Amino acid sequence: MSEFQPKVVAFLCNWCSYSAADAAGSARKTHPAGVKVVRLMCSGRMDPQLVVQAFAAGADGVMILGCHPGDCHYREGNYKARRRYALLSRMLEQLGIDRRRLVLDWVSAAESDKFVEVTNEMVESLRLLGPLVRVGPCEQEVA
Repeated sequence: MSEFQPKVVAFLCNWCSYSAADAAGSARKTHPAGVKVVRLMCSGRMDPQLVVQAFAAGADGVMILGCHPGDCHYREGNYKARRRYALLSRMLEQLGIDRRRLVLDWVSAAESDKFVEVTNEMVESLRLLGPLVRVGPCEQEVA
């Protein structure tokens, strides 16, 4: 039997986290292949419905990565993301989804090593938790 490979959807800020992911890829730094990246203009534009849809579509975990507080291209978007994350993690818990399956972190464009570290930690954490058990049919799956 093969080892469980978690499916992760990562919502990344265009100005920082996405650039870090791109730099990690360009430098051929090893990071999990099961992480699917969704590029957002700002982590503050993260719609909580997208997180819920990612879980419903088969994701075992979701990451939201943005600029460091105080360094947002849109001034306060990452503070908005942090407030939404707090509410969203409580809501997911009410739905029976462990809080550890949702991660919010700050990764600047110059931190490709941190991007690799955060994604590897997320995947390892999900391996320990195991696959997300879903009740009922899902409309579509995460590839």
